[in-house]
Amino acid sequence: MANKTALIVSAHSADFVWRCGGAIALHASLGYDVTVVCLSYGERGESAKLWKKEGMTLDVVKSERRREAENAARALDVHDIEFFDLGDYPLEMTREAKDRLVGVMRKVQPSFMMTHSKYDPYNTDHMYLSQWTLECRAIAQAWGHNPGEKVLGAPQVYLFEPHQTEQMEWKPDTFLDITPVWDKKWAAIQCMEGQEHLWHFYENVAQNRANHFARNSGGQSGGRAAKYAEGFQSIYPRTVDEL
Repeated sequence: MANKTALIVSAHSADFVWRCGGAIALHASLGYDVTVVCLSYGERGESAKLWKKEGMTLDVVKSERRREAENAARALDVHDIEFFDLGDYPLEMTREAKDRLVGVMRKVQPSFMMTHSKYDPYNTDHMYLSQWTLECRAIAQAWGHNPGEKVLGAPQVYLFEPHQTEQMEWKPDTFLDITPVWDKKWAAIQCMEGQEHLWHFYENVAQNRANHFARNSGGQSGGRAAKYAEGFQSIYPRTVDEL
């Protein structure tokens, strides 16, 4: 029997680490094959530390960011990571790139997907990719797109936490306890050498979300403790037989 699968769609090569590295490692430990797609390396807009070095070139920056992402993926037990190399600031998707992402969705057949918040005035690459991911999900479900391929079902899409939540219209409705795999996420975070200034920021985010996890799992009347957690906003309704 094939493993369950999940798909992470990341605008830049570090986004999947900060925002859902715990979810990746946790589900990998549960037997999921998790695929990560990085649309760009974040080479222009998210690599300032590298660009400050004398004689730096675009190709070297890309190579370094790819190396960091591949190391982080190994730390998180990612099943497969793909780099589309579409460029960033701005990130733009052609019809060909969208068809490629649709192909990945159909190949992976994910139980769930994760991507960016719908709105991000600080980084429009993020919010555009959120919309494109939903667009590609719809195309992947269409029987008339590349007839003969297995169409995508209806996987939930979770929007992971943006950098400044109060500005992003992001409202989490799901908290995931990542305490058992925090060591893996922390190892992956430290692989992102070009953005060391964010390491402890996202450690603090995980600790704060753990507090929210505890309060929302029963609060003072008996909530389950967690040291580290991640928050997500689901797009589609869930279907249940009991509450």
